Amino acid sequence: MSDSDERLREDHDWDEETDVLVAGSGAGGVTGAYTAAREGLDVLLVEASDRFGGTTAYSGGGGMWFPCNPVLQRAGVDDTLDDALEYYNAVVGDRTPAALREAYVRGGAPLIAYLETDEQLKFSLLPWPDYFGSAPKARTDGMRHIAAKPLRTAAAPDLVELIRGPLDTDRLGRPQPEDYFVGGRALIARFLIALRRHPHAAVRLNTALTRLVVEDGAVVGAVVTTDEGSRAIRTRRGVLLAAGGFEHNDQMRSHYGVPGRSTDTMGPPSNRGLAHLAGIAAGADTDLMDQAWWSPGLTHPDGTSAFALWFTGGIFVDDDGRRFVNESAAYDRLGRGVLAAMADGAVTLPYWMVYDDREGVVPPVKAPNVSMVETERYVSAGLWRTADTLAGLAAAIGVPASNLEDTVARFNEFARSGADEDFGRGAEAYDRAFSGGASPLVPIDRPPFHAAAFGVSDLGTKGGLRTDAAARVLDTAGAVIPGLYAAGNTMAAPSGTAYPGGGNPIGTSMVFSHLAVLDMTGRTRP
Repeated sequence: MSDSDERLREDHDWDEETDVLVAGSGAGGVTGAYTAAREGLDVLLVEASDRFGGTTAYSGGGGMWFPCNPVLQRAGVDDTLDDALEYYNAVVGDRTPAALREAYVRGGAPLIAYLETDEQLKFSLLPWPDYFGSAPKARTDGMRHIAAKPLRTAAAPDLVELIRGPLDTDRLGRPQPEDYFVGGRALIARFLIALRRHPHAAVRLNTALTRLVVEDGAVVGAVVTTDEGSRAIRTRRGVLLAAGGFEHNDQMRSHYGVPGRSTDTMGPPSNRGLAHLAGIAAGADTDLMDQAWWSPGLTHPDGTSAFALWFTGGIFVDDDGRRFVNESAAYDRLGRGVLAAMADGAVTLPYWMVYDDREGVVPPVKAPNVSMVETERYVSAGLWRTADTLAGLAAAIGVPASNLEDTVARFNEFARSGADEDFGRGAEAYDRAFSGGASPLVPIDRPPFHAAAFGVSDLGTKGGLRTDAAARVLDTAGAVIPGLYAAGNTMAAPSGTAYPGGGNPIGTSMVFSHLAVLDMTGRTRP
């Protein structure tokens, strides 16, 4: 034990004391803090950055994958938790412990029932099809997915500037929405308002958890760093690490082999893995540290490639000018397809979306997440290229002309027949989610022809501290580290290397933060 740890063994040397310390203010952090406050515990939530919300606040939908929850039950959805678990297990496989998978799938419905008794926490349907539509018991109608109801900013005008996002505000300097919190920002706002009603709950910005204090094998507190210096906080019940991933830490990305660049992630800059490092230093085991929630990334004039979906046309081609993936697949599946092609040497960045002129030079991307700027900037940066013929376009993007011509001709045949014989585009419900159920196979036959540059983006890393089904962190021998819990992207994801459906990252974070605090209520250290 270090000299500083020895000093912190004495109660009078602690700067303050609380029952529960929560690191992070995304969906998991605020859920954990709210649960603690509601259960009558003193709780302190610390956020490393100058705004609340983490990656959750950047989510336009802010969805949660919670099968059979009360919102869905009131709508008459005929799902069962057994069916949902069968689907989830079929997609995830045995990569993660069965108890962890079951805790998530079965934990969402009672969590929403718990939250809805608070008038501040309101949810509504947001249909979003499961991402593996051909898996057993997949829900293709999207009826496992909900979101927080939009909230008028008048309910808490001070939070407009205190909650992170939207992305266009932070990335492009666009004005904040004036009337409503929506998506992930609505979820965070609702929890922060609910927390204000509990006098034994406190939240602090610009306060980063940098070290855990371990005494006789148990975590008994933490050191946080503020603008004024460090503070030692003793915890009577536990520390919950729900501080997001490490996607903005290039050293950690390199060390653990996470593909991509920190500049292309959708996580906030404060997601640097400080909580991961603190947990590891305290003896925690880790898993899935090379994994992230992937997506294709439209490349912008500032050099970043940002998460993009909702493609109403176009095909992706590799370095040989040939298709290599289902372009309408769910974004994580699509992103993993790109990474696999890169690993095989078939794709180098950028890769190109090829499309025709039916919508003009702007690529057929309806949800770029970070909005497109002026067309001229993409053209002058060489990111959007145009030619009168496919052979000319092939020369412009550096692929063999004959291959690109053959690829487009073959794809056009698929578009006419309505069946993609190469990659099955349109075979699953998600593939058709943005075309009103119609085939997403749009022919490329109206010159001039265009190409837009793409890279690889992510929604954050998903590797983290290994836990049990109560979110208790495990050491490298598989034993529980008393007093230490993890959730969200600080926790090794129960979904393993898969992304079963929209709302899994937010939903998982909320469920395990809630379970962590409920576990704390059953243990008190003197």
